[in-house]
Amino acid sequence: MDLAALRIFRAVAEDGSVTQAAVRLNTVQSNVTARIRQLEEELATPLFDRISRRLVITPAGRLLADYAERLLALAEEAADAVRSHDVPQGLLRLGSMETTAAARLPAVLAGLRTRHPQIELRLSTGPTTQLVQSVLQHQLDAALVAAPVMHPQLAMETVIEEELLLVSAADWPTLNTAADLAGRGPLALFTFREGCSYRQRLLDWLRGDGVQIAQVNEFGTFEAIIGCVAAGMGVSLLPRAVLDAHIAAGTLRAHPTPAAVRNAQTLLVWHRERSRHAAREAFSILLCEKLGVPV
Repeated sequence: MDLAALRIFRAVAEDGSVTQAAVRLNTVQSNVTARIRQLEEELATPLFDRISRRLVITPAGRLLADYAERLLALAEEAADAVRSHDVPQGLLRLGSMETTAAARLPAVLAGLRTRHPQIELRLSTGPTTQLVQSVLQHQLDAALVAAPVMHPQLAMETVIEEELLLVSAADWPTLNTAADLAGRGPLALFTFREGCSYRQRLLDWLRGDGVQIAQVNEFGTFEAIIGCVAAGMGVSLLPRAVLDAHIAAGTLRAHPTPAAVRNAQTLLVWHRERSRHAAREAFSILLCEKLGVPV
């Protein structure tokens, strides 16, 4: 049962005449008759009674007419949606690092809902490696991840220039050098789970400077990490955007961080081979506007 057959059936049902339906559809009568017969054979039931050279719709035909109307309307709606693919609408599956989602996205998502109410946003968070894999496996349309990311199937743009800070409890002395860090004894680190780029930066930095690490404690939210650090249990490396209020309130102390560790970029990545996605592009434009990044 195809849409063309349903359109012919609908016309005959409405006009009660093969001749009139053929004129309306700009086709020959034999084509209309053949398609109606094919439908009846496919459904194994008569759709019209032939009475005195007139067609009278049967109860089964009336039932089909109702379904045909709905199916054809849905097909037209689908065609309109596809034709208007340049309009930001539909489902956008977005991934983000936890800190980015908390510190950067609330205002952006509120603006997206106001400007493009037809976009249905589905947000999930995770570490960079997990998000990249989800994009490559077409489980996400785009993701906000930490640079560097290199994969031939990924397209990307820089959307955030981030400053990372090493933080401890406020009552710790300032740790200016690797010797100062080592002087605290083996350090307890508080990070996101494995795959987080901030975690890896911190580990590479401390290990490279010969600082002993007592243990790495993993959490799923930056609130939990900050709470443990503020309690004097260890240190963490996190974006300034989520730390400024705590530093100003005197619950955390920031320490000097090497430039190679301190300067970080957040990328918006998507699969290079996917078709144009108007909703993703609308999100990218709004994100850059809100964060002051040149579009």
